[in-house]
Amino acid sequence: MSDLEARLPVHLLIDATLKPLNGQGIFYYIHQRGESNTGTILLKLNNIMGKCSLLVQQRDLEGKLGWVNAMSKEQVEEIEADEYIRRSISRDPDLWVIEIEDQKMNNPFDRV
Repeated sequence: MSDLEARLPVHLLIDATLKPLNGQGIFYYIHQRGESNTGTILLKLNNIMGKCSLLVQQRDLEGKLGWVNAMSKEQVEEIEADEYIRRSISRDPDLWVIEIEDQKMNNPFDRV
């Protein structure tokens, strides 16, 4: 993630990243809107064939935001991902939960 991304309010980062997906025919859904300035993003990448990746924002030792797998496996069944999301929402009301349907399972936030 860039320095600019780390400083942007979360809602602006999300808007700027997701809007171009419409023109690419990539569908997304915001399951939960978290805190608009400082909330964390939980990203569900859905390959539309039953498999998902769950990624969450995390800072490294230098304070830079990056993405890590939220679960122990890189890909999980969609039902497992949805259960994890439900638990996460119950623990963190400031969490943004975004699902992106993309067969390639690309993280659009990596391009920002």
